[in-house]
Amino acid sequence: MNNSTVLWRVLLLAAVVLTGALLALPNWFGSDPAVQISGRDAEVDTSVAVAVRGALTEAGLAASETRDDEGRLLVLFEDEDTQLRARDAIASALDPNDYTVALNLVSASPAWLRKIGEPMSLGLDLRGGVHFLMEVNMAAAIDSAEERYVADWKREVREERIRGTRIQHENGELSARFRDEADRDRMLDAFANEVFDLDFDTSEEGGGFFITANLSEAAAEEERRSAIQQNITTLRNRINELGVSEPIVQQQGLERIVVQLPGVQDTARAKDILGATATLEYRLVVGGPAEWAAAENGNVPADARLYRERNGSPVLLSRDIIVTGDQIKGASSGLDQQSGTPAVFVNLDGAGARRMQDVTQENVGNPMAVVYIENRVDVRMENGEEVTENTKVEEVVSIATIRDVLSHRFQTTGLGSQEAADLSLLLRAGALKAPVNIVEERTVGPSLGKDNIRQGFLSAAVGLALVIVFMGWYYRVFGLIAGAALVINVVMIMAVLSALQATLTLPGIAGIVLTTGMAVDANVLIFERIREELRAGTAVQGAISAGYDKAFSTIADANVTTLIAAIVLFGMGTGPIKGFAITLCIGILTSMFTAIFGSRVIVNWLYGGKRLKSLPI
Repeated sequence: MNNSTVLWRVLLLAAVVLTGALLALPNWFGSDPAVQISGRDAEVDTSVAVAVRGALTEAGLAASETRDDEGRLLVLFEDEDTQLRARDAIASALDPNDYTVALNLVSASPAWLRKIGEPMSLGLDLRGGVHFLMEVNMAAAIDSAEERYVADWKREVREERIRGTRIQHENGELSARFRDEADRDRMLDAFANEVFDLDFDTSEEGGGFFITANLSEAAAEEERRSAIQQNITTLRNRINELGVSEPIVQQQGLERIVVQLPGVQDTARAKDILGATATLEYRLVVGGPAEWAAAENGNVPADARLYRERNGSPVLLSRDIIVTGDQIKGASSGLDQQSGTPAVFVNLDGAGARRMQDVTQENVGNPMAVVYIENRVDVRMENGEEVTENTKVEEVVSIATIRDVLSHRFQTTGLGSQEAADLSLLLRAGALKAPVNIVEERTVGPSLGKDNIRQGFLSAAVGLALVIVFMGWYYRVFGLIAGAALVINVVMIMAVLSALQATLTLPGIAGIVLTTGMAVDANVLIFERIREELRAGTAVQGAISAGYDKAFSTIADANVTTLIAAIVLFGMGTGPIKGFAITLCIGILTSMFTAIFGSRVIVNWLYGGKRLKSLPI
């Protein structure tokens, strides 16, 4: 057992160390704040770059560098304050329907190094930003799904020419009242044959014959699943509109969504945009002031609904909707050229445009109203406890006479400037399928994030240095070899995180520090075993070989059990727990390589194949 150096092992270790160093090197250069411009349907070409440079010059701002990155334009700045001001200037110069302007952090590495790899991403606690935990109102999602059947039932009753019916959705239940039992039974068969997602029941009360229905359990479960998935998609679209790069939007449990917005400090606006459910409806106006006044006393025609303008005045609108927010494929805010008031410029999809064209063509000279609909969440204190109430607000914001046939694009007025800007954003991003309530909110300032980075890496460096000093004092040269293996281990952890583009969080740094202490345990077991063999009179080369071979099973058992626990943490944990678990998993695997294979290659290179009477251990 001369422990001679094997060339392939040396070459393998050298290749791993070199590759790890190159992948980890971008983290040394760090990241610069940048503004990212990407196209929706439009191309980001030289004209966009010219417009961006013009907007920055007009705002008195200077960029440190401009990059073309796979169809995106990246404009780098020296600090976060300049970045934020530049984002606002660039966003005002570009059409929001064509381009998305977002904050980002991009690698400050040289161009040749960026071709090799990127630095690891930083979590919210290191970069700064806001964390929301949102709960989807599943009851509202079920109610909305059941509400859709009201119009279908009314249509079928009209087709059968049955009079004296009352169809409504109240208190979480669909109901239809009939005067005649035969009519009730006939329509029950018609309703049941039309849909298969409802559970029906019949009853008699006060001389009326009733059909009641609710979504079946399977349909309700599908509606809940659909609601949370669609809300996640909509929230991601809204975050893109807010101009946030590298957000985290993920499901937590059955009814909750986690949203993390790095770099965002205006939490009030973020909350308003993420939780808003505003949309528009376009309806024809029915009657005039006399009919509207009569409607306040209960005389509402069967084909109309009573609404109110923002000043409180009543107005009757048709029950038939011309187009809804779901049919709006694009929207932007601006000013009406004639009046100078805020306006929302709307683009309809194909079906919506055809419907708008048909209705306006038949109603030139008649008034059309725009209804602003919003689900508001109000929190009030009742008996010392917070009570959340969901209120649906429907207001007529504009009534205008149809002067010409409308089609794909037109404008809506009657809103405030901020309201118009927010509404255009929501219409572009899509509507939430169910309201969301923010149940938890955390904000990390950018300065606190920098402090966390500095203190986290300082703790890791101090811990590593202390371990190396102790090992060098206690095990002399072998201790320094273990220290070298520890440094390689840390470099490899950073390399793997960078290669996977994993997100480093403050708990992740704690995982690296813990791994540093655990990694040296393997070398302690090996070195103590070598000492035992030497005390037992074993030759130097035999002691080295026995130390590594006999300690391997103990080291493997200890690391495998820890790895199992880390995998369970990663699989079942959320947020910070996952950040800690991922670095712990990576650290365990890399430490097995460096402590056993790496240190042995170094020991064999220094002492293998030599006639020695003692070891510096």
